[in-house]
Amino acid sequence: MNGSCQCGSVKFTTPTTQPIRLYCCHCLHCQKQSTSAFGTSAIFPAFSLPKDAPVGLWVNKKTDSGKAMNCYFCKNCGSRIMHDRGIGTVSVKGGLLDGLDWNDGIHIWTKRAVVPIPQGAVTHEGQPPSNENKKPLHQANY
Repeated sequence: MNGSCQCGSVKFTTPTTQPIRLYCCHCLHCQKQSTSAFGTSAIFPAFSLPKDAPVGLWVNKKTDSGKAMNCYFCKNCGSRIMHDRGIGTVSVKGGLLDGLDWNDGIHIWTKRAVVPIPQGAVTHEGQPPSNENKKPLHQANY
């Protein structure tokens, strides 16, 4: 999939044509980072952003799960681009991706939700099981 930040300075291509998972995350970190009720994260096998792109790094050590993660953003427009916890996958901000199918979004950290969750959506009150990020959507055990 092709993606870019708001100003177009950071352009990238994901290593697969579809994400492994798509999360709608209701944790406090995602609420604050997205300045919205929840953030969206498309999970892909780990990849690097272009070396010549104006990318900044911020290390966040205060996630709701208690794990630190590297947060990459565009130095020109400030758009958050992706997060990397060093586990073999990265989470790319969903709104940056061209042609993303939003229908399979899994709602996580719903115990912190401030808006209703769509009826019939797959949900987790907190962090989903870590092994689920490595399975294709059609193989998930929900």
